[in-house]
Amino acid sequence: MASSKRVVIAAGIANGAIAIMKFLGFLLTGSPAMLSETYHSISDTGNQVFLLIGLRYSGREADRTHPFGYGKAQFFYSFLVSVLLFGIAGWMSLTHGYEAIVHGHASSLHGKVELLGAGFRAVYVNYVVLVGAFGFETYALVTAYRGMRIDMDEHGWTSFVEAFKKTSNITTLTAFTEDTVAVSGIVLAFLGVFLTDYTGNPLWDGLAALCIGLLLMGFALALAWENKRLLLGESLQKNEEDELRETVANWEGVTGIVDFRTVYFGPNRVLVAADVAFDGDLDTRDVDERITAIEDALVEQNPSVRKVYIEPETATSTGGH
Repeated sequence: MASSKRVVIAAGIANGAIAIMKFLGFLLTGSPAMLSETYHSISDTGNQVFLLIGLRYSGREADRTHPFGYGKAQFFYSFLVSVLLFGIAGWMSLTHGYEAIVHGHASSLHGKVELLGAGFRAVYVNYVVLVGAFGFETYALVTAYRGMRIDMDEHGWTSFVEAFKKTSNITTLTAFTEDTVAVSGIVLAFLGVFLTDYTGNPLWDGLAALCIGLLLMGFALALAWENKRLLLGESLQKNEEDELRETVANWEGVTGIVDFRTVYFGPNRVLVAADVAFDGDLDTRDVDERITAIEDALVEQNPSVRKVYIEPETATSTGGH
């Protein structure tokens, strides 16, 4: 939780400063790419607000109405980020870039700006803003990267693709992906502004805005899909679930597993429920002791397991799952 919060706060501070700088660049030059990047950074800043709300809300204690706590709040607010913020910002960037390509735009890249008695080309403002934004976003990306590495090392994941598909720490995943997209967007904007400045053709600036919009919308779709699997109640990955199942099956006095299920009820919070058949010669006290021992072993074996419910059966049924 603390690691995720640091990642979100770092990204929020960076994005707030970047949004102001990018908008200043757009006002001075009228660059479509700079306006798209302004939309991007504004949505990023709102993103951090939603993620912080999710972190705070998910930390509430369990109560009668939510007996397993509020951990899924992070999944919900991350889903809102993907749909409301990145979807809207991506669409606005896309349409603005399209309009600039089809109808052209009045660019002031070659205009002059006066500052403290000195005059210089307006395009230099965009260059300075984008380079500064790149520095801010790189800092945020490194912070998010460290958070992702912690998650990957804990679970033994070998690639970011694997982590993206399997992680339940959706807050850190959102911050990391968002910062990756942000750095990519800045590179696209820089190329668009530079090529328009170099060739005098405003098409490049409009193309950059269009590509930034597609990038944002693609991210929104991917993030919404990842949140969907967790909101619907995804189980542990098969290899981790099989390890837990094997521990139960090999326990002394256990003759079979009638049913075994796992489900995420929050980031890195897993509930295990199982119907377990015990040796008929065991009395009630022996069965209770074994159930308690199994529950403790499963929690110790996998740090994501927070709740274990085992229902004893007197005879093994068929069907497994």
